Amino acid sequence: MTAHDRFPDVLGAGVFLDAAAPWLVVFVPLLALTALLLRSPAGAAAALVPLLAWAWVFGSWWAPHSPGASPRAVEPLRLVSQNLFADNASPTATARALVASDADLIAVQEFAGADREPVQRILDRSYRYSEVVGTVALWSRYPTSETVAVDVGLPWHRGLRTEVSTPRGDLTVYVVHLPSIRPGDTTTRERGLSTLSRTLAGDESARVLVAGDFNTPSTDRDWTRLAPGYEEARPSSGPGFTWPATFPLVRLDHILTRGLTATTSTVLRLPGPDHRAIDVTIDLSRS
Repeated sequence: MTAHDRFPDVLGAGVFLDAAAPWLVVFVPLLALTALLLRSPAGAAAALVPLLAWAWVFGSWWAPHSPGASPRAVEPLRLVSQNLFADNASPTATARALVASDADLIAVQEFAGADREPVQRILDRSYRYSEVVGTVALWSRYPTSETVAVDVGLPWHRGLRTEVSTPRGDLTVYVVHLPSIRPGDTTTRERGLSTLSRTLAGDESARVLVAGDFNTPSTDRDWTRLAPGYEEARPSSGPGFTWPATFPLVRLDHILTRGLTATTSTVLRLPGPDHRAIDVTIDLSRS
């Protein structure tokens, strides 16, 4: 739990251990039970060691806190990011729930297949501006411009960059969907992270929002090296796990900021997708 990122990443085993690290605490009761059955006081005391290690590393995730310095934004901008799920059985319900969130910006990933037309039709009725590149898209209450595709290490488009003109000035917004980790193959995902990191580091915009499905948990050994200078909008309470939607085990979806302050961050379960959505409030008055 304390040194999972030093475990050799052989055939992706290290990366999978990174994702599982917060859940290794489930073995502590087994250690305690074994000590009890053996009537071993030393064993019971030893079982406290991994429990304390878990509390030190991950305990703060469950403590309520505000991502920003103040609990309420003076000039709020809400962004909701959702992986729509390619096999979504109820895309219209998902789209209506996104509209009902009343967010200023809606970022979606896996915008493809049979989901595409019904989702676009519903969102277009409520949002005047939209940008679509490949299988990612952004809907906005405010004008968008200069939209381009963003390379995330795949031969097809799963990233975009656009400028959003708000009443409090311009923002640069990215919507990304990084490659997945597969058993025995983490190199494609790692290449996507490195490619995106270079792009973000080289962006000269003063205020940047990055939203999407990174296919990378917060405990991943490569996460801390992503785009220096950017901060994650941390959950206001709890770990903010997003996948799988029915019983989230990891936080694969993230919203990053640079030159902006996130004041609240929550997770939403919308009908249809296999990921939970992230709902973040940005205070545009505190850039």
